[in-house]
Amino acid sequence: MDGDSLHRMLSFGFCDKDIYLKNAAYKPVGHYGNGFKSGSMRLGKDAIVFTMQRHTMSVGFLSQSYLEAIKAETILVPIVSWRRTDKSIVPTVDAESSLQAITTYSLFHSEAELFSEFQKHLEMWDTGTHIVIYNLQQTSTGHLEFDLATDETDIMIPDDTQNISKKAKYKRQDREDWHPAMDYSLKAYCSILYLKPRMKLYLRGKKVPTQVIAKSLTHTEIDVYRPRELDFRRIKVVFGFSPKKHHYGIMMYHHNRLIKGYVRVGNQVKNNGRGVGVVGVIECNFLHPTHNKQDFEYNSAYRYFSPVMIAKDWLLLQYALPAELAWLLWEIN
Repeated sequence: MDGDSLHRMLSFGFCDKDIYLKNAAYKPVGHYGNGFKSGSMRLGKDAIVFTMQRHTMSVGFLSQSYLEAIKAETILVPIVSWRRTDKSIVPTVDAESSLQAITTYSLFHSEAELFSEFQKHLEMWDTGTHIVIYNLQQTSTGHLEFDLATDETDIMIPDDTQNISKKAKYKRQDREDWHPAMDYSLKAYCSILYLKPRMKLYLRGKKVPTQVIAKSLTHTEIDVYRPRELDFRRIKVVFGFSPKKHHYGIMMYHHNRLIKGYVRVGNQVKNNGRGVGVVGVIECNFLHPTHNKQDFEYNSAYRYFSPVMIAKDWLLLQYALPAELAWLLWEIN
């Protein structure tokens, strides 16, 4: 990004997706949702953004600590840019004051330290963005809200046990067996975030191994769905057995991004053992995600679609076997 793009990213009340609203060919996911500003401030009190393009490199500082220190009555976001050729500051009205604020109140106390961070993480590329979030949120007991110790390559939501007793180990194993890892592991969530992964994701310095859900299933079947109320092409739905018996439901993607995962439908929500272990994968581009990208708008298209409609076709007819019998057949084959 250049300085203007970084300013728009860190400004409140602005959304780059406005320019796409009248474009029928492309509909972005979400609008004024849980983006960088609200997301980063939920994780920690302070964030500093390093971004580089071919001709300029810029730093933006979004910080609650800074605002508290200067007793600001309005939100101020210091931003400064340099030319890559000679590392001279791009002149703006507040460039010098922004640089002074960043070097006074951030983790980086001089221009040299800022340039060193660029060199360490971005100079190997022509373009890129590096984000540092610190002063992470803590619980009332003084512990970090996120578990950074269990796996040094992951960021996890802590379980409800903080000791290493035998009972605690059983509870952790129970969570792994019964709850999809995406519910409490950022690495697991990122690994299935995209229906067809096209980029590399790094978490805590390590590359996240991506997973194509549809290819991880066994004994797969393919169905098609066509929304009646919309003049839309036929949509492929892939069903199969999950590698983990208790991780099952419909994986609902929108323009390649996961919106709802493991949505249990039909008999899967009943206590009759039917449909256990079965996963369905569908790309629901005809639906509209909510602002936080965690659900779909409950409109007529969604009400008609309803994952239960899919369940009637395949989960109930093809896979509606008692759980133990289904997995016995799976093991035999």
